[in-house]
Amino acid sequence: MRIVPEDDELKAAHILAIDDEPANLSLVERAFRREGFVHVRTHLDPRPALDAFAANPPDLVLLDLMMPGVDGYELLEAFRRLTPRDDWLPILVLTADSNIHARLRALSLGARDVLLKPYDVGEMLLRSWVLLDTRRAFKRRGPA
Repeated sequence: MRIVPEDDELKAAHILAIDDEPANLSLVERAFRREGFVHVRTHLDPRPALDAFAANPPDLVLLDLMMPGVDGYELLEAFRRLTPRDDWLPILVLTADSNIHARLRALSLGARDVLLKPYDVGEMLLRSWVLLDTRRAFKRRGPA
């Protein structure tokens, strides 16, 4: 059963998922591919993920906060610097940190939504869909 609506334009979106747990990345990638998304890139290491972001900016980022070395907060700050001011980049944080301060910090640094692990895969897909659809509407509207 498909969870997200049929919309080839949105399913052509470039998705970047970053998490230091292989099982989490595998789950995200399988879920999006099952729904018909074809441009899904995953990174276990945040450093190459930042290079991938800079080289080919995604339409949606799924990001873990708690990672060794470069954490999700540092990536959020870097993504904000690399994203033009007139763009709207959806970032969905997927984190096991249930502390309200962690969620507020992520949102203040540019995350558009936060889901706590363990999360429902269907909810993750639908929240991602809403973020992608909002990005599409923003891009169609054009600069203010």
